Amino acid sequence: MIRPMATNPIPQFPAGFLWGVSTSAHQIEGAADLRAPSVWDAFTAEPGRVKDGSTAAVACDHYHRYREDVALLADLGVDAYRFSVSWPRVDSPGGLDFYDRLVDELCAAGIRPVATLFHWDLPVGLDWLRRETAERFAQYTATVAARLGDRVGSWLTLNEPAEHTLLGHALGAHAPGRQLLFDALPAAHHQLLGHGLAVRALRAAGATDIGIANSHGPTWPASHAAEDLEAAAFYDILLNRLFADPLLLGRYPEGIDALMPGDVEADLKVIAEPIDRYGVNYYAPTRVGAPQGDEIEFGGLTLPAELPFSVREIEDRPVTDFGWPVVPEGLTELLTGLRDRYGDRLPPVVITENGCSYQGLDDQDRIGYLDGHIRALHDALAAGVDVRGYFVWSLLDNFEWAEGYARRFGLVHVDFATLERTPKASYGWFREVLRAQR
Repeated sequence: MIRPMATNPIPQFPAGFLWGVSTSAHQIEGAADLRAPSVWDAFTAEPGRVKDGSTAAVACDHYHRYREDVALLADLGVDAYRFSVSWPRVDSPGGLDFYDRLVDELCAAGIRPVATLFHWDLPVGLDWLRRETAERFAQYTATVAARLGDRVGSWLTLNEPAEHTLLGHALGAHAPGRQLLFDALPAAHHQLLGHGLAVRALRAAGATDIGIANSHGPTWPASHAAEDLEAAAFYDILLNRLFADPLLLGRYPEGIDALMPGDVEADLKVIAEPIDRYGVNYYAPTRVGAPQGDEIEFGGLTLPAELPFSVREIEDRPVTDFGWPVVPEGLTELLTGLRDRYGDRLPPVVITENGCSYQGLDDQDRIGYLDGHIRALHDALAAGVDVRGYFVWSLLDNFEWAEGYARRFGLVHVDFATLERTPKASYGWFREVLRAQR
């Protein structure tokens, strides 16, 4: 157990605060035979890439069972559902028809559709190391917006470009499986350029609520020693500022621009297109120190010794089944830090992901985790941060990327043999929280 359940109710959030849950296409849809292949299909076909050897060919079969899942959303009482659109499915005949049906079902249930346009499942044949992929992303965005824009009012361009760059292109732990280290930075730049071009495409289609879902977390130096402070500052640039400064300030952190391809100054004008919401995915802080000369095992990853930092354990904290430390107050620290760093350049914030992996239907640990983080979010509001919404990751247990089906983040349990859905204790708890907020 993380801690005993609080007996006092969750504080009231402002009227109009948006409560929701999130998923992603590749992790839940299945129906892989009805879409073009993605880089994740190619990655999972390689032996040893996924820990349990599984694929997302069926996953939760949301493609065929979306009505059942929307009924779960309606019973839960959320205001909004954040899902992602599969680019490979849209590239396939009839692929957009599925999202038409899903969006209609959500609207009929009174649930706001919040569409993420890219959640890591790049079509095979495209490559974020190439500039043309940013242009192709804008074309795809225009196609989706033309079909769904009359009902989808809220859009997110990219999900976690930091992780897609680091895990997919620098360390090789995720698709497309490259191990380029700092030569992966062009993938970061082209994703950000794709974001800016997609914002323009969405504006042209009449969209008025556009954002991005960036992952962020406080960086804690391992000590006050100069070498630890320097390493932590560099890590913070890579995982936080590299993906926020260009969007919000129109510039890269000092020295990074020289590592990026193309006409960076011209591209930054596109990247910094104004957005209406700033999505934050928060899971935990990271403690960082000077390099220690050895490979490091961290969060299931092997970090190479040549990195100019090392990641250290955060001690005296409970951890999730994934081994991630549980630090609710880190969310308050993060949000007040973003407000202080970016000031009036920071749009209203929405927590687009926050959640945890635990086994079991009576998931009291998840309840304690969510309780603590919602209270920490309220603390940020009380401190003057303009936060407009909170989305739990995730509605369903799903295909958790390189972890396969071993990690369970869902409010709803999925039996991956039968595909039966069973709401967990946390589902009932969150439903009661939402009812109390009305």
